[in-house]
Amino acid sequence: MPATTSLVTGVDFVSIPAKDLQESRDFYSDVLGLEASSVWGRPGTEAVGAEFETGTVTLALLNCAALGIEFQANNSPIEFRVDDVAAARAELESRGVEFKGEIVDSGVCHQTFFEDPAGNTLAFHHRYAPRDS
Repeated sequence: MPATTSLVTGVDFVSIPAKDLQESRDFYSDVLGLEASSVWGRPGTEAVGAEFETGTVTLALLNCAALGIEFQANNSPIEFRVDDVAAARAELESRGVEFKGEIVDSGVCHQTFFEDPAGNTLAFHHRYAPRDS
């Protein structure tokens, strides 16, 4: 197979570790306002995962303890695209979310960082500069 041919056709989901699955579900649903699409697990046991839709990729919360996975928070942010970083930040602050530092202006985008209840790093992001072709 030539090196220029990609086997990958897309991203189905991104996994996010959870310490307390219900607490994380509440955050992604009630605080971030994401659409819950499924809860799954083994028959007769507690839920091991829950999925949320962002419009571009599914987020899969994983109940690490139920899956036998050692919990380790993700410190590389998942960047949520928003139209207005300052407005999105203000809305989450009104819902009790604390942010890490001020809004960053990189010269091409604005972003601001926060964490979910399990300590996973998240961010709001808005690119204002056009992409080079």
